[in-house]
Amino acid sequence: MLDLAKRVILTGVGLGLVAKDKIDEAIQRICEENKLTEEESRKLARELLDESEEARQKLTNLINKVTRELLASLDIPSRQEYTEVEKRITTLEELLQNRDNDTA
Repeated sequence: MLDLAKRVILTGVGLGLVAKDKIDEAIQRICEENKLTEEESRKLARELLDESEEARQKLTNLINKVTRELLASLDIPSRQEYTEVEKRITTLEELLQNRDNDTA
C-alpha cells in the first residue's frame, strides 16, 4: 500500500511538471494558429495556468486524504498523537525524578 501511495505522489509531481510544459506548448501553438495578440496570449496563458494550479491543488488534497486514510488503516499514530505521548512520558519522568529526589 505504501508503494502505491508513493507512486501516486510521484505521478502527481510529474504531472505538475509536464502540465506546465504542455500548457506552454499549447499556448504557443494556439497563439500562432489564431494570430492572437501578445495581450491575448498572456491572458490565455494565465487562465490555463490558473486551471492547472487548481487541478494540482485538487490532486494534492486527494493525495493528502488518501495518505491519511492509508495511515489510519495501518493504525499508525499521527504526529500529534506521537507528540502528546512524548509529552506524557516527559511529565512522568519528571514526576519520578522528583519523587526519587524527595525520598533520597
